[in-house]
Amino acid sequence: MDTQGKKAILFGASGFVGSYLLEGLLNDPDYDQVTIVVRKSLNKTHPKLKTLIGDYHSLPSLKGEIVADEVFIALGTTKKNTPDQKIYYQVDHDYPVLAAQIAREKGAKSVFLVSSVGADADSSVFYIRTKGETERDIIAQNLAHTHIFRPSMIMGSRKESRPLEIFFIKLFTFINPVFVGRVQKYRGIEGKDIAKAMIAAAKKPAAKVKIYEWKEMMEL
Repeated sequence: MDTQGKKAILFGASGFVGSYLLEGLLNDPDYDQVTIVVRKSLNKTHPKLKTLIGDYHSLPSLKGEIVADEVFIALGTTKKNTPDQKIYYQVDHDYPVLAAQIAREKGAKSVFLVSSVGADADSSVFYIRTKGETERDIIAQNLAHTHIFRPSMIMGSRKESRPLEIFFIKLFTFINPVFVGRVQKYRGIEGKDIAKAMIAAAKKPAAKVKIYEWKEMMEL
């Protein structure tokens, strides 16, 4: 009997959802190895953890190390951190698509992507259009399974201070119950719950392409 566990690769491990994903994957007995690609070391050690230092530009040179059954992508930036739209697009679109492409070429069967509620490649809004184009182009990589997670407001306490975001998180805490029926997909969701849903989705058979909004994530 083959008892070998799965190998996962995670992009965006230093981010909010990514940090929860990393903890969850390392603590999950289904996984024997978790590889992360980060710009600088997280100074974290774990028997299962393999750290690769890289970014969008150096990723092709790491191709030989990007061997996994599943690829988790929680990359992203903010308008404040990346005001240049060209660089923003590179982080939010080009990097995730390249990561999925290389992982597929190296044998990955499933990809799990953090996107956004309302993602639409035909939108006139840059942020929403970028998310939609990322989804479209990752689906086009044609992995056996593509799982897309579309949170609205991502809640929880971050290391970095974002006063406006703190305000909206508090606001969503009060207005979440208002979002019912067709608009419940706009409910805020904790970062740790997104990560939990992504790891849970990896344990369930799914269609070739599956999209998870608030309800689907909370049911996992």
